[in-house]
Amino acid sequence: MDRHSYSELIYNSILQKKQELTEQYNKTAAGIGHFYLDNLLPEELALEIYKAFPKSEEMVLKKSIREDKYVAAQMDKYNPVLEEIIYAFQDRKIVRLVGEICGLKDILPDDNLYAGGISMMGHKQFLNPHLDNSHDKDRALWRVLNLLYYVTPNWEEQYGGNLELWPNGLKARQITVHSKFNRLAVMATHSHSLHSVSPVNYDGFRCCVSNYYFSGEPLKQTDSFHVTSFRGRPENKITDVVLRLDTFLRMGLRKMFKKGVRENPHVYKKK
Repeated sequence: MDRHSYSELIYNSILQKKQELTEQYNKTAAGIGHFYLDNLLPEELALEIYKAFPKSEEMVLKKSIREDKYVAAQMDKYNPVLEEIIYAFQDRKIVRLVGEICGLKDILPDDNLYAGGISMMGHKQFLNPHLDNSHDKDRALWRVLNLLYYVTPNWEEQYGGNLELWPNGLKARQITVHSKFNRLAVMATHSHSLHSVSPVNYDGFRCCVSNYYFSGEPLKQTDSFHVTSFRGRPENKITDVVLRLDTFLRMGLRKMFKKGVRENPHVYKKK
């Protein structure tokens, strides 16, 4: 299977459910627009993708008060299946179709995989509530959609590692999207799309293939530039205070240095 074969299957799966997915997105668009589609690929192909994931020690560990997870974007280091499935989601017809579902035109995939690629989260790992960085690596395009394809078989909702959306802030109950095997979840990214990944409480890894789509225009006219901005979970008040200060300081640096103090290492540097 190459990216073109994957893209045909993905396109057809999404197209068959286009009306249903559009209704899902429209019902949630006032908060954090999102939809999800189960059984995206034939089960045997989804299993092949899962089996192609590297061991955790072969990936980059991002561990801090903000997050704890394994990530990778330098895809030529890993099984070629992973690069093919990632770039399948960047096929023009898929980008256009997803854009139609979400009411967006002229959106673009990210060949650099800035913050995209693959990720794994194991026991006690987490991703605190946050807003994604508003722009691409060159601060030229606005980030507008996040695509997450989950491939761990038999992953139960109670295991954790699920996508959480906070459209009404941290004082209201979150929306949980189960990171179910062979499920594609798509969510809007803007200045109020606070989201997180619940802590994993299972002895196994939740594996995910990630892509972002960008646009020359922000998703909402009220959007403004921001760095990735973390918060603490509602029960972690002290962590929340620390993370708010952390965001304030990093925003200050970005106002001084437009493209950051150092190059973000989470990109695909192709040879």
